[in-house]
Amino acid sequence: MQGLRRCSNDLLLLDLSPPSSVPSTASLSIDVAESAETRIRRLISEHPVIIFSRTSCCMCHVMKKLLASIGVHPTVIELDDHEIDALASFSSTTPAAAPAVFIGGSYVGGLESLVALHLSGHLVPKLVEVGALWV
Repeated sequence: MQGLRRCSNDLLLLDLSPPSSVPSTASLSIDVAESAETRIRRLISEHPVIIFSRTSCCMCHVMKKLLASIGVHPTVIELDDHEIDALASFSSTTPAAAPAVFIGGSYVGGLESLVALHLSGHLVPKLVEVGALWV
């Protein structure tokens, strides 16, 4: 893992690739042998709402705006193309894709799934249930 960089006020860029032989002072403390899938699984368990995205993903922007309009500010992790494949193990119904949103450790899906959850009235209760929103 190379490190964590702030790209904007609400976006952090996390490099999930294995670290170089020279440790960086800005890198996070993670087990070097940890695979991308294991890192993704750990990040999902550590954050109540997390979005895995590609760089400059407009759908991720819409997801963030929807959640922000409700009062939730998710953790956003940008993945490289080779890291996107690690998302495949979290969904048996759809191929690996980004953005992918997880709420309370559960895979919700992409933008369409998040919007459908919101329109059905189930998003806010789910966010309250996982502690990401207080009403």
